[in-house]
Amino acid sequence: MLKIGIACYPTLGGSGVVATELGKLMAEQGHEVHFITDRMPFRLGSFHANIFYHEVEVSDYYVFRYPPYDLALANKLAQVAKQQQLDILHVHYAVPHAICAYLAKQMVGPQLKVVTTLHGTDITILGHDPSLRDLIRLAIHQSDAVTAVSQDLIDETYATLQIEKPIELVYNFVDGRDYIAPANPTLRQQYAQPHEKILLHMSNFRPVKRVPDVVDIFARVNEQVPARLLFVGEGPDLAKAVAQVKQLGLADKVHYLGKQNNVAEVIGLADLLLLPSDKESFGLVALEAMAGGMPTVGSDSGGIPEVIRHGIDGFLAPVGDTERMAAYAVLLLQNRELYDAFSLAGLQRARSHFSAAVIAGQYERIYARVARGERSERSAAALPSH
Repeated sequence: MLKIGIACYPTLGGSGVVATELGKLMAEQGHEVHFITDRMPFRLGSFHANIFYHEVEVSDYYVFRYPPYDLALANKLAQVAKQQQLDILHVHYAVPHAICAYLAKQMVGPQLKVVTTLHGTDITILGHDPSLRDLIRLAIHQSDAVTAVSQDLIDETYATLQIEKPIELVYNFVDGRDYIAPANPTLRQQYAQPHEKILLHMSNFRPVKRVPDVVDIFARVNEQVPARLLFVGEGPDLAKAVAQVKQLGLADKVHYLGKQNNVAEVIGLADLLLLPSDKESFGLVALEAMAGGMPTVGSDSGGIPEVIRHGIDGFLAPVGDTERMAAYAVLLLQNRELYDAFSLAGLQRARSHFSAAVIAGQYERIYARVARGERSERSAAALPSH
């Protein structure tokens, strides 16, 4: 059994969700897991055997213009690694976590191994920033193993940063146990009448999510199918969505649920997920919808086509083509036989291809290999496709 340290963003977001759920799975397998963050990860919840939390405290020394979180995290990673004799540091996101893990390893020694998982904007946005580019390349090359959550992200990492280190494909996952409970019909009645369909958009409402497209798709669908729209999450473009909804006269059709921890219960309320993003390195919310038996209509961008199979368990269209996305949504909502076929196909895919057991097993093998000091070889799946 291994002693594993995990550093991640503990707040809402795909990388934090995956990191926390992975840690819980590792603890169930008997590994000792130590979360090292500035706040308790929101998905960690109640007490778990074999899981420990170490809070990063940042110095407020007056000469610092900004609190030096990166240095505090690096020092805390090293402290916990020494005190708990950690075997592995698994860090999620290149900046700042992989950089901090590299510094911690310099303080602890080569016996501490570092696994870095790339989740998306650490490459697609920060990787293009000249002030961070070389730091990210250093962190990746100095890691003992590097994984990424989609082949699309692997390809972009190689193209953007000219990375020479092998990057292994390990998809995100869902724990099917979270989606066993049946939907709550009483709760659904609070948002929609029995004859109405419920469309869902769940995100951090950044521009990349194309929230105005969500509203446009919903407006088109509502012209043909009586429907409601649930917005889950918060972010900079939420206010724009509210204004757009009012302008279209749909205020009584849209509900704003804010941030929600129980994703499975929210998904159980809805009939269809809308994901028209400019870019998704994976699209965890689409997988969560799939695990709840709900098809997705979205864009064919980034890693989304690696999750959603067009015409099998969802529909995909070019970014910005809201007319086609709305037509796909209407087709699914009006054709029960087609909807049920998509729902079943998605459930089967979530439980096999993206199951917690499968993905956790991949990470366990990477941990074991790295702990033995073995290097990874660049597989065919990891080679750039361009």
